[in-house]
Amino acid sequence: MKCVPAARVGLTAVAVMVVLAVSGCRSEDAGPPSTSPSAQVSQPASPTPSAEGNGPRTLVDAPSAGGLDRLTGDGALADVPVDPGDMRDGMTLVTGNYGKPGGRGTPVLFEGVDHVPEDTNERREHLFRGMLEYIQWDPELGNPEAQPVEPGPLGGSVECLLASLSEDGNVICGWADEGTAAVALFENSTLADAGKLFVAMRADLER
Repeated sequence: MKCVPAARVGLTAVAVMVVLAVSGCRSEDAGPPSTSPSAQVSQPASPTPSAEGNGPRTLVDAPSAGGLDRLTGDGALADVPVDPGDMRDGMTLVTGNYGKPGGRGTPVLFEGVDHVPEDTNERREHLFRGMLEYIQWDPELGNPEAQPVEPGPLGGSVECLLASLSEDGNVICGWADEGTAAVALFENSTLADAGKLFVAMRADLER
C-alpha cells in the first residue's frame, strides 16, 4: 500500500496531511469506492395503486358496461338528452343507452364528461339537475336527497338519489373524481340495486 506523497511544504503539506488522516490511503488493487445514496441519481418511483389513481382519468364509449350492452339501432340515443355543461377543448362527452342482452327491460341512460376544468362535484350537480329535468321531476315534490354509495376501486365520490315518492322508481346515480363526472338513470329500481350496478358500469366506462 502506498500513499500519495505530500509534494509541497507549509500550509499545503498540512492540508494534505489532514486529508490523508481523514480519508486514509487506498490500496492500488482495491475496487472503486462505494457510492453513497446521496450521490445516486434518483429514479422515478413505481406508481402505487390507489383508489384515486395516478392523475385525471378519461371516459370511453364502452360497448358494454356492468354486464349491459350499449344499445344500437332503434335503441341508441339520437341526441344528447342532458346538458353536459360547458364543453372545452380536450373534454370528452360520452352518452349511451345500456340494456340487458336481447333488449330485455328498461335501458340505463348514461352521460358523462372527462377533463372537467372545474370542481367535478359541481359538474356532477349540474348533471343531476339535468337528469331530474329529463324525467320531468316536479320541484314542488321536494329535492331528492343524494345518498353516498361505496365507490369501489376507482375511488372518488359516488351518490344516488331516489326521484320517486315510493321506495323504488327513478334512481339517478352520479360519480365525481379527479377530472371526470357522470350520471346514469335507472328506471324502476331501488337505491341499493342502482348503486351497485352503477359502480359496476363505471369500471367499464372509465379508464
